[in-house]
Amino acid sequence: MWVSTDWMVARLIRENFVQKFDLANMPNHVNVEDALLNVPYDKGRLYSLPWQSGFTGIAWNPKSTGGKKIESVDQLLTDPTLKGKVTLLTEMHDTIGLVLIALGKNPASFTDADFTAACAEIQKAKDAGQIKGFTGNDYTKPLASGDTAACMAWTGDIVQLKADNPSLGYSLPAQGFMYWSDNFVIPNLANHKKNAESVINYYYDPAVMAKVVDYVNYISPVKGSKAVLLKSDPAAAANPLIFPSPDVIARARIFRPLTAAEDTKYNRQFQAIVTG
Repeated sequence: MWVSTDWMVARLIRENFVQKFDLANMPNHVNVEDALLNVPYDKGRLYSLPWQSGFTGIAWNPKSTGGKKIESVDQLLTDPTLKGKVTLLTEMHDTIGLVLIALGKNPASFTDADFTAACAEIQKAKDAGQIKGFTGNDYTKPLASGDTAACMAWTGDIVQLKADNPSLGYSLPAQGFMYWSDNFVIPNLANHKKNAESVINYYYDPAVMAKVVDYVNYISPVKGSKAVLLKSDPAAAANPLIFPSPDVIARARIFRPLTAAEDTKYNRQFQAIVTG
């Protein structure tokens, strides 16, 4: 058993590298949050279950934006006051996904032409000097210090950063934003599949997952965990970046699974921008 992010799970299922769960060994499977149950790459969650979930939105440091809120991808890519002080993510699905949404496209159903248009927007911003670089979660220190004015960022990082610096801003764009999960899977050659299913089932107990999300500050994928946290840590239970409302979930988008050919082609297109 291991944990892989959405796009990798889609690839593992596509290549037949992981096996279906025996749900008789996982009665807590019924606790998966509805919004994460019928994801495009694993309808009904038969091969994977989320370990932790999160959103990808926009963070900013008001001391570097002149107090201005940065609440859209358009601002991030074109606002002249941010020139040279913006970072995007090296994670293609997050960066392209947010730009697709800003272009009025759905990351769950985009075309080749849509992907190319999103790449062109990013390239244009890079060529204009708007973007200073692409990062993993090493954006956190420059954002906290103000060296980065605004960036694409993950919710769990921001919950922790705001605990130290409440003035930092975070936006989930009105047009929509990315919703992703890191997921439990069991490889085809696993010798102790039932044991792995028992471990996954353990984490899908709401009381157990409540302790996990209280520590890591990402979105709980398990129904009932909020009710547990309301008793033990009401502040965490009330945090909308850990337990988002149904209205927020309705604006969230999940990146569609790719064919093998698309996977190769799109990653080459994106990496040419990142490294070019």
